[in-house]
Parts: sequence; structure tokens; C-alpha cells
Amino acid sequence: MSTTETTTDTVALKLDDLHVAYDVRGIPRPVLRGVSFEIHPGEAYGLVGESGCGKSTTAYAAVRYLPENGHVTDGSITIAGQDMLKLSAPDLRALRSSRISMVYQDPSQSLNPTIKVGAQVVEAFTVLGFSKAEAKVKAKEALHRVRIADAQQVLDRYPYQLSGGMQQRVVIAMALACDPQLLILDEPTTGLDATVEAEVLDLVSTLRQETGAAVLLIAHNLGVVRRICDRVGVMYAGKIVEEGPAAEVFDNPQHPYTVGLLRCLPRRGANKVERRLDTIPGSLPLIGTVLPACVFQDRCVLATEECRTVAPPATQSEAGRTVYCHHADKVSTLVAAPLQAPVTGDGVGEIVLHLENVSKTFKQGHHEVRALVDVDLDLRAGETLGLVGESGSGKTTLAKAILGIHATDAGSVIELDSQTLAGLTTARTRDARRAIQIIFQNPDSALNRSKTVRAILERALQKLAGIRGQEAGMRLASLTDEVRLSPRHLDMRPRALSGGLKQRVAIAGAFAGGPRIVVCDEPTSALDVSVQAAILNLLADMQREEQASYIVISHDLGVVRYLSDRIAVLYLGRLMELGPAAEVFAGPHHPYTEALLSAVPSVDGDPPDRIRLTGELPSAINLPSGCVFHTRCPRAIKGTCEALEPPLVEVSNGHMMRCHIPIDELRTLQHID
Repeated sequence: MSTTETTTDTVALKLDDLHVAYDVRGIPRPVLRGVSFEIHPGEAYGLVGESGCGKSTTAYAAVRYLPENGHVTDGSITIAGQDMLKLSAPDLRALRSSRISMVYQDPSQSLNPTIKVGAQVVEAFTVLGFSKAEAKVKAKEALHRVRIADAQQVLDRYPYQLSGGMQQRVVIAMALACDPQLLILDEPTTGLDATVEAEVLDLVSTLRQETGAAVLLIAHNLGVVRRICDRVGVMYAGKIVEEGPAAEVFDNPQHPYTVGLLRCLPRRGANKVERRLDTIPGSLPLIGTVLPACVFQDRCVLATEECRTVAPPATQSEAGRTVYCHHADKVSTLVAAPLQAPVTGDGVGEIVLHLENVSKTFKQGHHEVRALVDVDLDLRAGETLGLVGESGSGKTTLAKAILGIHATDAGSVIELDSQTLAGLTTARTRDARRAIQIIFQNPDSALNRSKTVRAILERALQKLAGIRGQEAGMRLASLTDEVRLSPRHLDMRPRALSGGLKQRVAIAGAFAGGPRIVVCDEPTSALDVSVQAAILNLLADMQREEQASYIVISHDLGVVRYLSDRIAVLYLGRLMELGPAAEVFAGPHHPYTEALLSAVPSVDGDPPDRIRLTGELPSAINLPSGCVFHTRCPRAIKGTCEALEPPLVEVSNGHMMRCHIPIDELRTLQHID
């Protein structure tokens, strides 16, 4: 708990020794075990920790949004001086509508797809007592408030006609309709690309300063928390184990769990060749588990008998840091622990996939949308190619063209082992289909919930590898061992597995037929950092053992950097930059790559020279003349970039770039030695 002394009525949100339980089969199971913190007006507070640690339960309990089987068993909740646990239902509704707002992870789930945006924003004001005419005026003002320039155009559209970032801005505008004193953000940027995420975070920070609202942010992405939060609470098994100023907690963690979370991240340019990522051994205790005095002791390498029997004391500092640990003085030895052995392999081999002049045009009404334009790429055996770019840049379209889901335009060439592939997968041979597999972002959508893991993988072996019987049994045992699944998992159904285990099953299914190429489409975006580290290590291990090639699509550039040997940067269907990962990330970069990299929130702090792109991604129906990026490029050369499209040229060995600015001039502009 913060050491700042204040009266209750100056605190936007205060939780004091909050205990929450869920009734499971009639038995109350503890979820929160004495959570205490407070947030002041104008302050942003972040809650971090693994999935299942109690972050969302804390937020929902604070505003009494718990499900029917959830209830507060002890402690107090105060919002703007009012005791939330004593409010009547009418008073609670009045408080929620006038002082509290929530923004959820997926804006499309918060907007009705059958009703135009305007009607939904107007409704946010009519429920506050404004007339319809007043509400229409307020709706436009609300969109201007969240930096939407052409408010009327957005109000006249349906939600599906807006980008994810624009949808989230609309949702934030609706949340701010009542000028809330408390704004709760539950994973508000998880599905957004780096530039849109940066815009949303900037928007939240600006609005917080303008309105004085207190912000409670829940996020898996520790970089997001570092960027916008003043203080952070690290939660484990329903308890705050460390709390303090965000920069101090992330730069100098003092609890073993905080150290573990931070060491799971691919930080400071880490890649699979240099080292494996650290992981936190074990897993979170199940709901309702009776825990020892220190809730983290089962997974802590510093744990002693004292941790099992004596509750850890609160160690406080003048800077407002609070740590609950018996061995905080020994945590520095964890930070200085040696790295694990590097992940090494046999290197990359011959070209396995060749793309030449690959284009894809969609029909949209009477218009043509050029989603891919003359893409040339090679992928070698055992190599990982990272595809990066904003939503709408063509990454997924390119992956689907390679998989045969989309037939490419005439003149496009896709070759596997020097053999031309048919445009659609239905026209490809079984060997060709088996050779290219995909791992999806959400394993729930890829796994049959009614089947056991054994049945799912046996079917994959039968369909992809054409094996069954004893041979299938041997391969199944080998496959589950490779993806670190135990025999007991084979007879479980997906719903009984954690997110990380589900993704391991999906990976096993993709590798069942011995693929040459695996497309990894946001394979870790739905996972918390500890599970993400384990999956990234697994993907690196599988690549080394199977000599498969990867195409990795991800908004998380840290993940891309860790796995990739080469990087391809796409913008409006065009390759803007292509080269070795280390060189592309080190620079000099294409101005678009430069903007993408500077937009990524880092747990180590933001870069000193942040590049902010102006304007929306242009429509692929009406593309800009010359360089398609010139309308948003902060380094555009007037008279040249809008008139001439630059060619893709080699600026150094194996490093290609599409830009009118010479590489040496970019090096000077970007201050790269």
C-alpha cells in the first residue's frame, strides 16, 4: 500500500484488505486474499501478473461487477468517499453512470455491429439526461476529444467499417461521456498494432491530464504499464507482492516474482541464437487452494521454511516502494544469475520457398483493392522470417496466399522446393498441403472442444502424415514429448487446459505431418509473459529439432526480434524494407520501420526520439501517388516522394529498402553511428 497519507475523500479508489471468493459447487473458494492499494485523482495505477492472479477480479470487485457466484468476504472498497459495499442498487447505478467508466480489451464486443456509431455515442449522453439534440452535439464533441478529426464521417458508419484503433477511440469517447472520476482499462490495447496502440496510450495520458480522472490499468504488456502508469502493483495468487513507482519497480525489482516476470521478456534485442528466455517454474495455484504464508513460495528459488509458516513482512521505502518478501535482500542475486545456454542449430539451408511478383487484388463493390503488390521473397530451410507492419499492411494476406487460402493474381509465382504451387490449397497435393502449416493466435478456435488431446493429435497424424495404428502411437509419444506435454494431458479436453497448454497442443498439431514451413500468426499475443516465454522457447526448440522454416506475424516486435533471422516490413501491400533482423532493428531504418520501432512501449522506457505518424492508413482503393508512405512520412522529400515511387534497392549486403533518402543520409538523420 502507498505510504502517501491522505483523507478518504481525496482518493478516487481505495481498497483495504479486500477478500473475494467465488462459490464453486456451493463451496466459497478464495480468489483475493487481502488486496490493498489506492489511486488518487489524476493518477494511473497498473496491475500486472499472470492470468488467473486476480487482476480482473480486483477491478470488477471495486465497482461491484462480480458474477453471481462472486462475493466480497472481507475488507472495504471506497470510491470518491463512498463505501461501495453499503450502496443500495439505485445509488450504485447512479455512481456507475456518473463517476465510473470501463474500457475492455476488444472494442468490437463493446459496440453493437447492427447500429451506426452515431446512435451508440448519442445514447451514452441521453442516458445522462441530455436531450437528443444536445446529445448529438455532445457526441461530435466527444469524438473530437479523442482526436477523431472527421467526427461526422465516423458517426455515420457502422463499427465494422472502422479500424480497431478507431473503434477503441469511439469506446473511450463513450466511456468519457460522464467525465468519470475513475476510468478502468482492462487490456485496452492487446489487439492493436504498435502505432495504433501508441496513439491510444497517448490519448489516455492526455485525457487523464485534462480531466483529472484516476486510471486503473490491467495489462499483460509490461511496456504499456511502464508508458502510462505512475505506480504499479504486482499481483500473485490474489495478493499484491510488490508495489511502487512503475519506473522503480521495473528498473529495480525487489520481489522474486517481479524478477521472474521481467526475465521472461525478450528484452534489449534478445534473440533465440543468444539465449533461451527464462521461465517461472510451476504454475499459479488453482482457485481456492489453501496457500502457505508466502503465496509464491512453491515457485520461488529463495524460499525457506520461514516462507511456509510466517507471513512476509511489508518492507517500505521512502520512495513509496512496498515489498512483501522475507528475502528481498537476496533478490539481486537472481537478477545477476547467468543466462541459460544459447539455442544453437545447424543454421539456414537451401531456399525452400520462393515468391516472385506475388500480388493479390480483391473486389470491393466496383473497386479494386490491391492488398499485395509485386512481393518478392525467399525463405530458407531452418530460417525465420518476421512479417511486421500495421493492420491492413498485407501481412495476413501474404500468409494466406502462401497457405493457398487466397489465390494470387495472374503472374504471381509461389514455389516450394523449386516446384510451382497451385494458387488454392484445394488444388495442391497432400504433400504440398502438409508442407505448409499454421499456428493461430487463438488456440481455442483451432481445437475441437469436444475431442480429447489424443483424438485431436491422432486425427492430425492421420490427415497430415497418413499414419495410424502403432506407428501413429509412436509418433504421438514423440510429438507430445517434443512440445512438453505429459501423458496425462492426452486424455483431457481443451477446456480443461490452460492457454499455454492449449497452444502447445496447437503447435503439436501443426508439426504432426513434419512441415517444411510453419506460419505463426500472433502465436503468443493472447498469453501472459511467463507462458509466452515458454512458448517462444518451445518454438525455437522445435525449429532446431525439425529444421522447419517459420513465417512469424506479430504486433509484438520484441517477439518478432527474438524469433526472426530476417525481417520483412510491409506497408499497403508493398515491401518497404527487408533484411537481417539485427541490421533492420539496429538501423538505419526505412522511415516507416523507424516509426514502428519507436512506437513500441518498452518496459525499459521509451526511446528518447519518438516518431509519431500523422493521419490514418490510406485506403487501398485510393492510394497516394508516388511513395505510398509519403502522406504520413515525417521525412518525406517535397516534390519527390509524392511524385515518384521509389524502387526496392539493396542498401547493404542482403538489406533492401524502398526509399528516396540515401542510406547515409538516413544514418545521419537517425543518429546512428
